[in-house]
Amino acid sequence: MYMNRITVSSLSPPLTTMTSATVGAQLPARTVAFTTPSHYADRLAAVLTLHGHAPLWIPTLTVSLTPDNLRPHLLPSTFPSFTAIAFPSRAAIASFSSAVSAAASFPLLPTSHSHPLTLSALGNDSDLLTPSLLSLISPNANLIDLLIPTVPSPDGLIDSLGNGCGSKLLLPAPKVVGISEPPVVPDFVMGLTRNSWEVVRADAYETRWLGHGCAEAMVRREGWLDAVVFTSSGEVEGLLKGLQELGWDWEMVRRRWPGMVVAAHGPVTAKGAERLGVRVDVVGERFGSFDGVVEGLNRRWKESP
Repeated sequence: MYMNRITVSSLSPPLTTMTSATVGAQLPARTVAFTTPSHYADRLAAVLTLHGHAPLWIPTLTVSLTPDNLRPHLLPSTFPSFTAIAFPSRAAIASFSSAVSAAASFPLLPTSHSHPLTLSALGNDSDLLTPSLLSLISPNANLIDLLIPTVPSPDGLIDSLGNGCGSKLLLPAPKVVGISEPPVVPDFVMGLTRNSWEVVRADAYETRWLGHGCAEAMVRREGWLDAVVFTSSGEVEGLLKGLQELGWDWEMVRRRWPGMVVAAHGPVTAKGAERLGVRVDVVGERFGSFDGVVEGLNRRWKESP
């Protein structure tokens, strides 16, 4: 089985099984806004609900797959030249999967291929690297290594991939429209290049600001707001830009809900938010999934009800 070839110990220990009722008995229900794009929204909303909270989705970005941009890299004349593929997000894997499914011929790797292809992904994103997808790349499990870093972050991927010794690496990355490109992917490319990887970046999907109305649900809200969760710095910039379009700024939000807790899904998002002037109160410590950031909120409220 392909999934037995994970070469770096992965993922944090599973959560203790609980229901929203048992969690809700421990903590009062809170209204938690979150700004993630649609491809992550259901997952985060489900975790919040499980913990007894009321999710309030206020998306600031939209993500559209552009698999056609990957297809030139999947041709028989080009794909075998790659030693690794690094997926920075679920959208990157989804776009790659769509491109592979539409390829002209299978498998993508010839049976005579001489070295394994390493596929690397972050945390639970690796769920999308299914056996059916891998079989389209090669039916020979010995030709595919799955690399899931212990620390699910770009730096964790860089460290896990090690020295590339000049080998080629395909990076399905986002094209950012309407906001500044966050430094995450450029820094990732720089780190890989320093480790002697020849990085081939391809625009696998488009991350686009949703427009001036994206912050309206927050501005028009009449009830209390206990927390807001950001899962990327792009979401933060999108919200700030949406607030500005409506004549608001972040300080007005803080004055409106002075007890609102700002949570970030991991240190990379927290650093990006702080760079944009948004102080972060809670940083998820287990950021292979959304459980970590929600657990961080629960701890904060338990310590300071």
